[in-house]
Amino acid sequence: MQDIAEQLRAWHAAGRAFAVATVVGVTGSAPRDPGAALAVGADGEAVGSVSGGCVEGAVYELCRAAVESGEPVLERFGYSDEDAFAVGLTCGGVLDVFVQPVVPGADTALDAAFALISDGEPVALARVIAGPGDLVGAALAVTATGQHGALAVGPSTVGPLERAIAAEARAMLDAGRTGQLVLGLDGRPCDEHGHGTVTCFVESYVPAPRMLVFGAIDFAASVARIGAFLGYRVTVCDARPVFATKRRFPDADEVVVDWPHRYLDSQLGRIDGRTVLCVLTHDAKFDVPLLERALRLPVGYVGAMGSRRTHRERLAKLREAGLTDTELARLRSPIGLDLGARTPEETAVSVAAEIVAHRRGGSCLPLSAGEGPIHHDAARPAEDDGAAPGAHAA
Repeated sequence: MQDIAEQLRAWHAAGRAFAVATVVGVTGSAPRDPGAALAVGADGEAVGSVSGGCVEGAVYELCRAAVESGEPVLERFGYSDEDAFAVGLTCGGVLDVFVQPVVPGADTALDAAFALISDGEPVALARVIAGPGDLVGAALAVTATGQHGALAVGPSTVGPLERAIAAEARAMLDAGRTGQLVLGLDGRPCDEHGHGTVTCFVESYVPAPRMLVFGAIDFAASVARIGAFLGYRVTVCDARPVFATKRRFPDADEVVVDWPHRYLDSQLGRIDGRTVLCVLTHDAKFDVPLLERALRLPVGYVGAMGSRRTHRERLAKLREAGLTDTELARLRSPIGLDLGARTPEETAVSVAAEIVAHRRGGSCLPLSAGEGPIHHDAARPAEDDGAAPGAHAA
C-alpha cells in the first residue's frame, strides 16, 4: 500500500470507509510486486493498481462488495487458457489478492498503522490473510518497540501466535521486507500452507530511501528529478551558495549548502544500505574527501561523474588516501550506463538505469537479446514469458 498510502491516510482521517486490495503473493511473470494495492472508497472512487490493468475491473468489484459486506476475501487471479478474454493475467503469472474493508475507528491496528505512516514512523502491518475464519482479517501494527491491536478471540493458542507474528513482523521491519509469513497455531514457523496454519502478509513501511546528489550543476537537476520519480528522498548538496538554491532544484526535497564530505559526516545516522550517492562535482577538492568516506560506508550505490582521465586521476588520489582495491571497486565511475547520453536529461536516465540495475541485479543488456526471466528479484520464481515490461499493462 506504500504507493497509495497518502490517499488512504486522507480517507481514513476523513472517516471514509473503503476497501483495499493488496497483492500478497506472486507466481511467475506478474505485473506488480507484493504490496501493490488498489483501494476503493464507499462512493466508488478508486486509487492505485494491482495488475497494471489486467484484472483491475474484477478487483474493483471485489472491493465494492467488501465495503458493503464488511468481510475480507482472498482471491487468486491467473491466465485462463480456455478463454483468453476471461478475467486473468495474459502475461502468464498468478496474483494472490487480499481484499480488506477498512472502517476508521473500528480496528486499533489499522488506525495505528495509518497514524504512524502519516507521521513517517517505521511500522510493519501484519494481517492474517488465511487460516481459521475468526482470525482472517485480524491485524497487528508492529513498531521497533511495541505493537498495536490484537488477534481475534479464538483458541488458547492465539496468545503465542500473536507474540510470534509480532516478533517476525518486527524482524521484517528491521530488514525493510514485505512478504508472507506462515505459522502454526502454536506460533511455530511452518514450511507449507495447510490445515492448522495461519498465513500473514507483512508490509513494512519505512522512510523513503535517500539519494544524495553532490554538485549543484545542470545535470544534478535532472538526476534529482528522476530520483524523485523513482521514489527517493533527494538531497542536493554543494558548498557554493550561489548554485545550491531551491529555485534551481525544485524537485529536490532539500538543498544543502555545505562541503560534501562534511555534510556526509553529519548524515551517518540517516543513511543505510538503500542510500545512493551521485557525485557530480568532478572536482578533486570536493570529490576525493567525499569519496574517501563514501566508499567505506554501507550504502547501496556510489557513482561519480567525470571523464576516463578524471576517473584515473581520482583513483590515484584515493589510493594515496589509503583506500583498498576492494573499496575502490564499489565506485561506479564514470557514472551511468552507456546509452550514448549527451543532454542532462539523457544522462539522468543513464544514471537511474544503472542504479536500478545495481539494485535489482539486471544485466543491462537489451531484453530482446535474451530468453530468460525479465525480473531479477530473488523473491520471484524464474518463470517468465519474455514479454517486455510495458506488455503487462493490458
